[in-house]
Amino acid sequence: MGTRRREDSTAKETWSAVLGELQVQLPSSAFATWLKDTVGLAFADGKLVVGVPNAFTSEWLEQRAYQLVQRTASKIVGQPLDVVFRIENPPASRETDDRSRPTPSRPAAAPLFQTGFPNRRYSFDSFVVGPSNSLSYNAALAVASSFGQNYNPLFIYSGVGLGKTHLLHAIAHRCMQQSINYLYVTSEQFTNEFIAAIRKRSTEEFRSRYRSVDVLLMDDIQFMSSKEQTLEGFFHTFNDLHNTGRQIVLTSDKSPKTMPYLEDRIRSRYSWGLTTDIQAPSLETKVAILQTKAKEMNVTASNDVLTYISERTGGSVRDLEGALNRVAATARVAKGPITLSLVKGALEEKTGRRQMTKSSPEKVLEAIEGAFQVDQASLTGSKRRRDFVVARHAAMYIMREHLKLTVSQIGRAMGGKNHATVIHGIRRVNDYLESVEGFRAKVEAAKGQLSE
Repeated sequence: MGTRRREDSTAKETWSAVLGELQVQLPSSAFATWLKDTVGLAFADGKLVVGVPNAFTSEWLEQRAYQLVQRTASKIVGQPLDVVFRIENPPASRETDDRSRPTPSRPAAAPLFQTGFPNRRYSFDSFVVGPSNSLSYNAALAVASSFGQNYNPLFIYSGVGLGKTHLLHAIAHRCMQQSINYLYVTSEQFTNEFIAAIRKRSTEEFRSRYRSVDVLLMDDIQFMSSKEQTLEGFFHTFNDLHNTGRQIVLTSDKSPKTMPYLEDRIRSRYSWGLTTDIQAPSLETKVAILQTKAKEMNVTASNDVLTYISERTGGSVRDLEGALNRVAATARVAKGPITLSLVKGALEEKTGRRQMTKSSPEKVLEAIEGAFQVDQASLTGSKRRRDFVVARHAAMYIMREHLKLTVSQIGRAMGGKNHATVIHGIRRVNDYLESVEGFRAKVEAAKGQLSE
């Protein structure tokens, strides 16, 4: 028994380290859907056995992600490794027993969640609220308090890994608690089901499935892209649900204003409710997020350690959790406490180079130059070409938010710009986040370079 327990412990630690790597490589929705509820079961003879909650998950991982998982696991252990998925602990026993589950309001439509019950870790209580996400959090909470009456539809957009999916799962938990029929689905799943319904001539069944719910939660709607027929099907589904007072919550990595493939009639419907965005968290919020994640993982780390991780990790929650997972796995392997020196080694090993402890205006300009493809002379010059101006304002914004420079210091760094010009440039960034496609991603890319 002792040997078996040691094998199980090693499997859990190894798989935890693998998950830490996969979390920063996969979209947050895919990771939450297919990998969050997996666990390392056994590790011996070059084989890692991983427990999955159901056959659907096993099939998806085998067909869609096996090479990535196998390659990542082999890298973690330092030798070729075979990964085997085994169905273990069905969702009913992992979340709660059948007797404690709420009875749905319509027996034929039993809480509908596309791939099982919502992730138990993604609740309103576990969501760390800060200035960057408070509006989205409070809007989601208001929706979950009175479905169909507040902010319908609610549209939440942000960069990758900042909490959109977390809020959808939190709303799903409230639906379960109140015995409300709901359906969580990604836009990719909606598209695939819609196409399959047309092919199989089962569109009536498709309509019934989507139009019989009280709450529709759709993640990553940007993936509908320019699929005109799918958008037509979504338009009619949206209208039917909205006209009958059912709640709709949508997420995207873009604002509706910057999705040119959306028809005006669809875009206008988003304006019926509330559109909110989640921005990258401040340093203080990042530390608070890590404190929450450390508690969930039963990891002991000082505030100095968590601050160090926050300063050297990208702005997304996924990046933060991935870094903490890596640090925790390193500490378990080393069988010691999480110290600053251990964290430095773990993070430097991941990047393959020493991370900067301080940035400078010159580093910001270099980062903006690479992210926006604009030379530094144009950044600090006075030409009014739009791409120059947008990149110039992004540099001012990062110098202010990332380096905490004064307006005068920023003006000098930007080629002698005056006080009013700098203030105007920083304020314009919020407009760009709404109106300039790809702006947010470029800013985050530049910030990422400063954290390396």
